[in-house]
Amino acid sequence: MNPQIFVRVSSFALLGLIVLSVVWEGWLAPLRPGGSWMILKAVPLLPAVFGILRGKRYTSQWVSMLSLLYFTEGVLRATDPGLMGVFAIIEATLATALFVSTTFHARYTAPSRQRRD
Repeated sequence: MNPQIFVRVSSFALLGLIVLSVVWEGWLAPLRPGGSWMILKAVPLLPAVFGILRGKRYTSQWVSMLSLLYFTEGVLRATDPGLMGVFAIIEATLATALFVSTTFHARYTAPSRQRRD
C-alpha cells in the first residue's frame, strides 16, 4: 500500500477542518452573532499542518488522537438546528477521514514494515 495516498487524504481532511472551523465559527453559523471564541478550536490543528503535508509519521500519530476531539464535537453538535448541524456533520466526517488516514499512514510507515535489502 502506498502511504502517499494517506498523506493526501490526511492533508485534505486537516486543511478542511481548519477552514471549516474558521468559517463556521467566524461567519456562517457562530454560537453568538458576530463570531465567537470557538474559532480558536482551529489553533491546535495548526502545528500539524507542515508535518502532515510532509508525511511525517510522528505527526500522523499524534494528530490521529487529536482528531477524535473534533469527531466528538461534530457528533455532539450534529443535532443542532440549521447550518450548525450541517457543519457538525461535515466536521465529524472530516475528522473521521483524518483519523483513518493518519492511522493507516502511521501503520504503513512503521519501521517494522519497511523493506530490508
